[in-house]
Amino acid sequence: MPRMTAARAAVEILKLEGVEVAFGVPGAAINPFYAALKASGGIRHTLARHVEGASHMAEGYTRAKAGNIGVCIGTSGPAGTDMITGLYSATADSIPILCITGQAPVARLHKEDFQAVDIAAIARPVTKAATTVLEAAQVPGVLQQAFHLMRSGRPGPVLVDLPIDVQLTEIEFDPEAYQSLPVHRPAANRVQAEKAIALLQESERPLIVAGGGVINADASELLLEFAELTGVPVVPTLMGWGTVPDDHELNAGMVGLQTSHRYGNENFLASDFVLGIGNRWANRHTGGLDVYTAGRKFVHIDVDPTQIGRIFAPDLGIASDARAALLLLLEVARELAAAGRLKDRREWAASTQERRAALQRKTHFDDVPLKPQRVYEEMNRAFGPETRYVTTIGLSQIAGAQMLHVYRPRHWINCGQAGPLGWTVPAALGVATADPEGQVVALSGDYDFQFMIEELAVGAQHRIPYVHVLVNNSYLGLIRQAQRNFDIDFQVKLEFENVNAPELGVYGVDHVRVAEGLGCKAIRVTRPEELLPAFEEAKKLAAEFRVPVVVEAILERVTNISMAAADIDKVVEWEELATAPGDAPTAIRALNAWGAGAGPWR
Repeated sequence: MPRMTAARAAVEILKLEGVEVAFGVPGAAINPFYAALKASGGIRHTLARHVEGASHMAEGYTRAKAGNIGVCIGTSGPAGTDMITGLYSATADSIPILCITGQAPVARLHKEDFQAVDIAAIARPVTKAATTVLEAAQVPGVLQQAFHLMRSGRPGPVLVDLPIDVQLTEIEFDPEAYQSLPVHRPAANRVQAEKAIALLQESERPLIVAGGGVINADASELLLEFAELTGVPVVPTLMGWGTVPDDHELNAGMVGLQTSHRYGNENFLASDFVLGIGNRWANRHTGGLDVYTAGRKFVHIDVDPTQIGRIFAPDLGIASDARAALLLLLEVARELAAAGRLKDRREWAASTQERRAALQRKTHFDDVPLKPQRVYEEMNRAFGPETRYVTTIGLSQIAGAQMLHVYRPRHWINCGQAGPLGWTVPAALGVATADPEGQVVALSGDYDFQFMIEELAVGAQHRIPYVHVLVNNSYLGLIRQAQRNFDIDFQVKLEFENVNAPELGVYGVDHVRVAEGLGCKAIRVTRPEELLPAFEEAKKLAAEFRVPVVVEAILERVTNISMAAADIDKVVEWEELATAPGDAPTAIRALNAWGAGAGPWR
C-alpha cells in the first residue's frame, strides 16, 4: 500500500473527486497542504487577497457550472472565521463548496496556541458538516464523506479542519483504490406525480414557480419541456431566473416585494394554483402570506424534506430532487396529452403576456446625473443572451433584476438569501474562472464594490477578465430607502470631497484610480449617451488585456426603486411608469396599453 502524508492524500482525493481549481491564502498551519498541492500538481490555485474573498470565489465557481465544487483554503484561526460568511452564503443558497483550514497541533488545541480556534464549532451552524480531523488515518474518510454530503440531498458546504501534525503524518493510502461514495437524492414516486398533476388539472389559472433547486439539479430543460407540454406559465424566483428564457411566451415574470415585475405580481395574483419546484418560499418572494396564499392551492416539491411546510402548509408536499420529480411529472403529463386530456391553457397563458406588454416600468431617462434605470436599459443593448450576470444585494441588484434580461440557467449568479456586501467582485472572479471565455458582467453599488475591492488585484494577477458595472450614488441606497419608514436619513451617506479628485464633487472615492492602481482598466460615465460606447469599450479592453474592467456610472444621489413593505399587491412605484414604447425600448414585449385604465386583471 502506498504511503504518503495525510496532506498529500487529501490533495489526491480532491483530484479524484474532480477538483481542478482552488482559491485560498496560505499560512503556517496549512503550509503542509500547500506543499502537497504543489508536489501533486493538477489543481490550479488562485491566490486571493482576503480569505473571505476566496470563499466567495469558490461560490461563484460552483454556481457557474453544473457539477462544479469550489474549494477555498486558509490557515488556522482568523482565516477560518473570515470564511464563515462564504459558508453561510453557500448554505443559504444550497451551494456546495469545500472549505479546508489548517489548525494548531492536536495536542495544543486547548492550550492557548497561536491562532487556535474551534472553527468546526463555529462553522457547524452554517455547513452540512464541519470536522476537525484528530487522526491522520481518518483524513481520506472525512473527505470522502465531505463530497458525499455536498452532493447529496440539498447541496451545501462542508468544512474540513486539518491540524498541522495531522497533515504531516504519513498514512497508508492508495489513490487507485479510492472510490467516491454514491450520491443520495430523494425522488418522487408515481402516485405523488399523479396527485400533483390532478391538482394542476383541476385548476383554471395555474403557475409554476421555478426555484434555484431546478438549476442546482440541472433540470431547466425538463422544466421548460413540462411547461410547454402543459401550457402552464412559469414564474422564476430570483434564484431560479434563467430556467425559462425571459423572451419565452410562458415566462410570466418574477414575483415579490423587491426583485419583481409589475406584470409578474399581477399574473401571480390572478392565479388559482401554484406548483413550486425547488423553491423555498423566501419572504422577499412571497411578502405577506395572507395575500400570497389567498384563493390558490399549492404543491411544493423540494429536495429537503424539512423545507416542506416550513413557511406554510401546501396542499401537497413532495420531497424530491427537481430532476427526478420533473421526469415523473413529464411522464404523467405525456400520457394525458396522448389521451387528449390535458387542459388547454392558451387563453390563460396569453393573458399573462398581455399583462407583460401593458405593465412596464420606464427605463428611458435622459437625466444628468444618470438615473439607474437608463444604465440597465443600455446594459440590455450591450450584453446579449450569453451574458452571465453576477450580483449580490442593494438597490443595484433590485433594479437590475427588475430591468435586465436573463435567458439561460446559471446566467444570473446571485447571492440570494445571505446578501453580503463585497460578495460581487470575488464571486465574479470565480464565475469567470469557471467560464474563462464567457461574457461575465458584474453589477454593484458603490458600497458593495468598496467592501472587497482589493480582490480586483486577483483578476489582474491571474488574468481573469470580466466587466464590472458600478452604479455610484455615494449612498447606502437600499438602507436610505428603508430609513424612510423611520423618517431619517442617518449614517448612510458616503459623500465627501476627495482632495485628490475635485472633479468628482461629493462622490468621494475615485474608483477609476483605485481600479487602475489594482492593475485593472476603468471607465467613468456621466451622461446617458456615453453608456453604450463605454460598455462596448469595456468588452474590448477585457478581451485585450485579460483583466477586470470597471465601468462606473455616476448616478443621481437619490432614486427610490419600486418595492413593497409587506404585500405583493402593494408595490410602490416611485418613478414614472412606461406609457409609450419608447419609455421602455429594451423591454422583452413592446409596450401595449391593453386594458389601460381598467385596473389589475385578476
